[in-house]
Amino acid sequence: MSLLPELHYPSVPELIAAATVLARERPSLCGLRQVGVSSAGRPLHLLSVGRARQAVLVVAGAHANEPTGGSTLLAVAERVLHERELRSGVAWHFLLCADPDGASLHVTPAPRSLLDYHLGFYRPAGPEQPEWSPSVLPPDRLPPETLALTGVIDELRPYLQVTLHGTDLGGSWVQLTKDVPGLAEPFAKSAAELHIPVETGASDAAGWPTSGPGVRVMPGPDSGVAYPSMPDDARRSTWYHAHRYGGLTAVVEVPMWASDLVDDPAPHPAPAAAMRRLAHRLRRDAAQVEQVLAEALPRLEGTEDPLLRAAGWALELIPGLAADWIHTPPVDTTMAYVGSVDAFGRRLPLRAAAMLLRVLRATDDRAAPALERLVAGWCEAFAKRFRARWVPLEHQVEHQARTVLAAALHARETTM
Repeated sequence: MSLLPELHYPSVPELIAAATVLARERPSLCGLRQVGVSSAGRPLHLLSVGRARQAVLVVAGAHANEPTGGSTLLAVAERVLHERELRSGVAWHFLLCADPDGASLHVTPAPRSLLDYHLGFYRPAGPEQPEWSPSVLPPDRLPPETLALTGVIDELRPYLQVTLHGTDLGGSWVQLTKDVPGLAEPFAKSAAELHIPVETGASDAAGWPTSGPGVRVMPGPDSGVAYPSMPDDARRSTWYHAHRYGGLTAVVEVPMWASDLVDDPAPHPAPAAAMRRLAHRLRRDAAQVEQVLAEALPRLEGTEDPLLRAAGWALELIPGLAADWIHTPPVDTTMAYVGSVDAFGRRLPLRAAAMLLRVLRATDDRAAPALERLVAGWCEAFAKRFRARWVPLEHQVEHQARTVLAAALHARETTM
């Protein structure tokens, strides 16, 4: 029986309540405890299932705008509890939500459209993201969420950390800090069965070695990066913290809306020219948001709002990223990669605009109606360009859960 009476994107209180029920069901096998507090004082909870020495750590909620992970975490925890073979020699640990403050600000009902999704959008600025903050902050300024996460890794020394991520529109892919031979086959099989496209040229993993379609291995610390201007370097994230104990991290991405345009491995006829066009559009779109922000800022003087900080952070990334696209040769020349960059280029200014819109609405600012029309138009164009189709939540969860279990199996075989 599902811990949630109806499958949906659970809030953090719902996650805690469901984990409490699970821990009470089998107290000899399960435990639920607090492992830290957020910047705003919200508790971070860890659910543990099994008593073995070898450990798997599953992390949900590292990005507030990627809500599928909470449902997946509960689905995996239930399976581990009720299927003894999954606990054979392995203890499972589940960090219910790595960023409860962010989760309180991203409003995720059952979205009917990309516009619904963006009207409640929130993704923190880089320094406030638990997994990414080590790549942009010195050690003495890391947020408490990051310290709680690394503290759990230090305690458990997992052979595998799986962090549950997602995308609004696109396909599914996996990022690995070390290769996991054998993972690509069950990942691809699951995606095919559930009609989820595999994102073979994800811009998030641009230039990384390929372990299989949609499965990428992160570069070593001495490797170059595809986008030199981007400050959030995966190699300095918490994903590599498990390496000091011989472990590795798998990042499992799943889409809310799917696009069959992101898995085309055919060569793009003119990738460099396409990247230049996408860079010019990115700058143009960002300029429209920056103009609204500049006009509204005097009326927002004194406003300390994480939404406003996050919108500003996203806009600050754009000039450097656009320059990377123009001046750096494409690291991948497939249709899938150019399509992924196209989506990324739409996503950044749209997110900034959506978060700024929430600030303007809250203050009843006169610029809100025009900005809402811009956000609505961009959402419609995004969905139309990529022929967006909703992935049923049960398919999002099932695919992500299958990939978690396959990663645990194959990573264990690799590290033994």
